[in-house]
Amino acid sequence: MDQRNKTRVMEFILLGFQNEKEVELLVFSAFLLMYMISLIGNSMIILLVCADYHLHSPMYFFVANLSFLEVTITSTVVPKMLANTFSFTKAISFTGCLTQSFFYFLLGSTEFFILAVMSFDRYVAICNPLRYTIIMNRHTCVMLIVGSYVGAFLVILPSSILTAPLPFCGPNVINHFFCDSAPVLKLVCADISMAELADFISSAVLLLGSLLLTGVSYTYIVITILRIPSVQGRQKTFSTCVSHLTVVTLYYGSSIFIYVRPKKGNVMDVNKFATVLNTIVTPMLNPFIYSLRNEKVKESLRDAFSKYIGVLTNLRSQK
Repeated sequence: MDQRNKTRVMEFILLGFQNEKEVELLVFSAFLLMYMISLIGNSMIILLVCADYHLHSPMYFFVANLSFLEVTITSTVVPKMLANTFSFTKAISFTGCLTQSFFYFLLGSTEFFILAVMSFDRYVAICNPLRYTIIMNRHTCVMLIVGSYVGAFLVILPSSILTAPLPFCGPNVINHFFCDSAPVLKLVCADISMAELADFISSAVLLLGSLLLTGVSYTYIVITILRIPSVQGRQKTFSTCVSHLTVVTLYYGSSIFIYVRPKKGNVMDVNKFATVLNTIVTPMLNPFIYSLRNEKVKESLRDAFSKYIGVLTNLRSQK
């Protein structure tokens, strides 16, 4: 035991999904395709919002920031997971593991704050439309985004401080495809009760707190919508919230299942697939959710495509 305590873990082994080679190839192809769709789709949303002045409004500003987070979160996890699929060692360095975990939870926590901010934006737009441009001005929007990042950092800081100095002295095998908090803590050769408690409290405060803010906003939104006399008016107003509600349902449902439980170690295989929903599937669906249901975004896409075709036509005619 003394010898074990003297051995410091220098790298971790990410088991991933542990499938047969044929299945691994199929999983690799599927995840790579979804990752590329996510990168292209979310990057397109960001470029459209930046380039088209019709989309220069608070709602699309927040959507662009959400897309940025989707790109960075998936890029924090997926490339290493894909690289390890056919790797013999499936290793990640000790520093790399802690860094991956920190940025995954920082960016993911920021995303939940921004989802709450987006619900507040919809509340102001629907419940107080005459003062919308005054309340949701440029300064307010920027401060809400900055506040989301600062709030996320403060939420994950206690668990990060408690986890970083813990001794990892073997074994070094993580039963996951990235350095998630629960499987990493299982490898600590010391008392982890305080770290687990901090992890649980941080997750509960973040998820349930931001969900409460979202719920309060939508309670007022629903009350306002029900007061609209015409059915068509109610449907048109509610349609502006459908995309956001869809994303909220996908993220909160899987995240609360994964993280807001005092004991999480016995369902690790289930957690892997639930995490895939957060890190790969939902980021891939995000551009479709916000573009296919939004006339302004679809119009902007058509205009951008028309301009691109026009440029290609001019270049060909010049040749």
